[in-house]
Amino acid sequence: MLTLNNLHAFYGKSHVLHGVSFEVQPGEIVALLGRNGSGRSTTAKAIMGLVEASGSMVWKDANIMGLKTYEIARLGIGYVPENRDIFPQLTVHQNLMLGEKSGAKRVRGSFDDMYRLFPQLQARRDTEAGVLSGGEQQMLALCRTLMGGPELLVIDEPTEGLAPQMAALVGRCLQTLKADGLSVLLIEQKMTLAMAISSRVLVMGHGRIVFDGTPASLQADAAIRQEWLAV
Repeated sequence: MLTLNNLHAFYGKSHVLHGVSFEVQPGEIVALLGRNGSGRSTTAKAIMGLVEASGSMVWKDANIMGLKTYEIARLGIGYVPENRDIFPQLTVHQNLMLGEKSGAKRVRGSFDDMYRLFPQLQARRDTEAGVLSGGEQQMLALCRTLMGGPELLVIDEPTEGLAPQMAALVGRCLQTLKADGLSVLLIEQKMTLAMAISSRVLVMGHGRIVFDGTPASLQADAAIRQEWLAV
């Protein structure tokens, strides 16, 4: 579905990604783990055309390197950034309206779908997004992206700053979406969550992929976990 090959990314003269290669297949959750500064968020931004990049990015047999962000989104790749980027003075429902895309191939992409997925949002549909809790804002950011009917969801640190109960809810939501056929690239620091819901796990260090395998194989590899994930 999505294949990255020898991907390099830059912020000005700063070379952040050094030949990143991996793929996300249809209907799987792939977790991208690593310490802060390892290049995980830059990978997401490179996929979405938000940073200077070179190499190969192929989406369903089409090269998307060099496309604009809105063009990539229209092809079926949805992005939930780490900072969520909700519109604080708009209501929950108005934020969801901004995510609508006509003619989208929907996995879960209607207002009713979103409110069934997160009933808390329905209860607060007329509330300004800026007064929502951090967990509710994360739900809203996720649902706004799903309103566009993506086939691949790139989601960056969805449980950052959330209480354990809310983080678990996000994890269950991603599993539900996978069951509905959505592919997910999950950028996460919480190894426990990633190992529980992912089909495959990637570990990034210094802008490179240093591990690619199953959750079980990462669990068995103490050396990789100690060198690249332990804090």
